Amino acid sequence: MTALRPERDSSGVPYDDDQYASYGEPGAFDQPGAFEAAVDHLADPLTDPLPGQHPSPWFRSGPAEPAPQPTPEPVRPQKQEWYDHEEYARDWQVEQQPQEPTYEELYGAYAPRRPAPVYEPLPEPARPQVDDETVGLRTSDTRRIVEPEPERPAEGRAARRKAAKKGAPRSPSASSTAGAPPGPAAPLSRVEARRAERARKPSPGAVVSRGLGELFITVGVLMLLFVTYQLWWTNIRAHHQANGAASDLQEKWAKGKGKPGAFEPGQGFALLHIPRLDVVVPIAEGIDKSKVLDRGMVGHYNEGGTKTPMPDAKTGNFAVAGHRNTHGEPFRYINQLEPGDPIIVETQDKYFVYKMASILPQTQPSNIAVIGPVPPGSGFTKPGRYITLTTCTPEFTSKYRMIVWGKMAEERPRSEGKPSALVN
Repeated sequence: MTALRPERDSSGVPYDDDQYASYGEPGAFDQPGAFEAAVDHLADPLTDPLPGQHPSPWFRSGPAEPAPQPTPEPVRPQKQEWYDHEEYARDWQVEQQPQEPTYEELYGAYAPRRPAPVYEPLPEPARPQVDDETVGLRTSDTRRIVEPEPERPAEGRAARRKAAKKGAPRSPSASSTAGAPPGPAAPLSRVEARRAERARKPSPGAVVSRGLGELFITVGVLMLLFVTYQLWWTNIRAHHQANGAASDLQEKWAKGKGKPGAFEPGQGFALLHIPRLDVVVPIAEGIDKSKVLDRGMVGHYNEGGTKTPMPDAKTGNFAVAGHRNTHGEPFRYINQLEPGDPIIVETQDKYFVYKMASILPQTQPSNIAVIGPVPPGSGFTKPGRYITLTTCTPEFTSKYRMIVWGKMAEERPRSEGKPSALVN
């Protein structure tokens, strides 16, 4: 193997080209020692001695020469050219975006122009026909907007039945719609529509509670109507009936009828005046509710143990009864009477004037002694000509009775005119 020839040997002496000129000639190494002399001038890196070792017998050391330094290349000055950056960029953009050639440039000035293409609209896809029952079921749920059903992969009948039994809406896949934005609700199928229709039907408990609520409301309305009837309408009707009875009685007196005597139950025979309370009410025979008291009149006690004499009797207690609440309520405010207030009974021939004497705020209904000839608690000590007014108490109840007594003060014929209590 022959090593490449270096520029210098290990001693630093440059090689002479003429020294190796005879290598290629035939017989160059025939001389004794010629090969050794040639090899000694070669530098083999494999045979170079390490520092501090003896050189090889094939190595001949020589004076070391410094390695030549490479000559630096001269720096050529760059040519400075001035240019407009904006103009250069504008030219570059124009070059990068060439304009599209016109029709005349492509086909010539006299080439005929082709008309612009006319695109006809595509026909609308045919919509599937549905029957009225399916449309009614799907649109029965007004909480969902019926939109065209989106395309989705076909489902088997078994899968649809399982989804309907579980109550889950039919959808292509739960994973595919998990991250999708909310869109318009899909229309209900027939099974879902029927299920929603059944869900809207109330349960038995709801029906019962609703029925009880309606019953309570009805009862409350009826009670309100009844109270209105008792407190308002009965008074209007009783006042109308009492005023009519008083007018009829005065017409009879003007015709000469209705003289004192025996009267039938419910028949009016006198008028009761209480000026302090502004009360003018007919007095009828008996204390029957439907025939006398509920018609807004005052009734005269005339039956059995409660029978009392008429005002024209020489002695006795003329007792009457009337409602305190509802049905005209003529005796509602008799508790406001004071001793000396006039109570006048007007008949066809006379005026009987009584003066209020005393009042009993409360007593039992069975206490009929209060209408006796000499009532206990009235302050009367002997028989005389008295009047007794009885009514229920407390208001809007009939648990007890309130009693007001009066004593005859004047008996005045009608021919002499009205008493001063009525004139004033």
